Amino acid sequence: MTNNNSVPKKLSFISIYFLGINAVIGSGTFLLPSVIYRYMNLTAILVLLCTAVTVSMIALCYADLSSRFTQSGAAWLYSYNAFGRFAGYELGIFTWFLGCTTLSAEVVALLTVLKSFLPIFKNNAVYIGSIIFLILLFSVINFFGRSWVKIVNNISAAAKIITLIVFIIVGAFFIKKANFTPVIPHAALTGVTPFFKHFGDAFTPIFYLFTGFSFIPIAAKQMNNPEKNIPRVLIAVMTSVTILDCLMLLVAIGLSGQKLGSYSNPLASALKTGVGQWGFAFMIIGMLISIFGVAFSASFNTPSLIASLANEHGMLPKWIGKKNKHDAPWVGIIFTAILSAALATQSYLFLVSCTVLASFVQYVPSILAVIKFKHSNEYPTHGFSLPGKYTVPIIALIISCYMVTNFTPKTLLLGAVVAVLAAACYFFIDKDEKLEKEHDDFLAKLRHIK
Repeated sequence: MTNNNSVPKKLSFISIYFLGINAVIGSGTFLLPSVIYRYMNLTAILVLLCTAVTVSMIALCYADLSSRFTQSGAAWLYSYNAFGRFAGYELGIFTWFLGCTTLSAEVVALLTVLKSFLPIFKNNAVYIGSIIFLILLFSVINFFGRSWVKIVNNISAAAKIITLIVFIIVGAFFIKKANFTPVIPHAALTGVTPFFKHFGDAFTPIFYLFTGFSFIPIAAKQMNNPEKNIPRVLIAVMTSVTILDCLMLLVAIGLSGQKLGSYSNPLASALKTGVGQWGFAFMIIGMLISIFGVAFSASFNTPSLIASLANEHGMLPKWIGKKNKHDAPWVGIIFTAILSAALATQSYLFLVSCTVLASFVQYVPSILAVIKFKHSNEYPTHGFSLPGKYTVPIIALIISCYMVTNFTPKTLLLGAVVAVLAAACYFFIDKDEKLEKEHDDFLAKLRHIK
């Protein structure tokens, strides 16, 4: 006889690893190589490696923090425990905003791919209608068919990994040595534009290739031994993605040379130059499946986040966390759909910049939380401890602050508006004393676990 009260099976290391791969490898991997190449030519490989090292510093801080806590929540949870309820609330709102910008960016990316071979999507009415249709489709599925999430996730992860590996292996046979010149953009070489201006312009889109790692600890409660497995997964995912991205960019440049900077579908067009039309078709199909999967995952995770803030932590009004009979957070789904649809009317590169900004807002308090916990010896680590005490977090903090110099005024203004509106709403939200006490009791116990 089946026990209906049995505990659901938790995610193993391998399952968490593939979830991490799916979170990190998104549309940017397929669409941004042309932008990156325009700024840095072959030197883009070096910039990518530098960016990977810098992001890995931040990921190591997350690994340290995830080893201290078994709760779901990631950045906002760490800030809540380190700096109090208001800091946690603000980070929670920005994490939701990050989910909305990710969903919007993936929807725009999906339509960008379709535009490249279906001219009808260049019509503005069709384009806007398609945005609304896709976001409504994701919302309806989340209302009634949330069991599809795992299936779509798995198909998406498999599609993107297979697509990239085939691109790298097949494309490697058609590389032309002459395509690896120029090494540095002529404008940077002659001093017309400073080299570091080119570097900064390439830094933001390359940084976007790695931002998804911060989503890995959000569902910690669903994972087996999260305090040990999440740090290992973070390191494994960052290493794997760095290797894949470097090889991908190297092959793309080797196939196309300077033409790469003009392609709207850089990887598909690059493979087409090597093997012909079937290469283009193969890449397009793989891209559509993987981008659709990332968008669908974002449409699922983002409403769940604000529902969690309302139901489990009392940081938002209870009605925001309301769920229907299918256990779907229907209010959160509606809010997410409205904001995502509005954001999706913007350009892909602007949404990339917004996603990097929202990530930056999460990284800085998380890094400061590492420094505080190391200084105060609060919340001991389990299975992973950041070496060098303050060295890694200080370097990560400096790198994170450098990111601010690469944001446009429009992006910074939007971030400021989100922060101010969230702060204004905070003072009208009543605290749930019961949830606050439960949280404080849990932390009191956690402080004494050695």
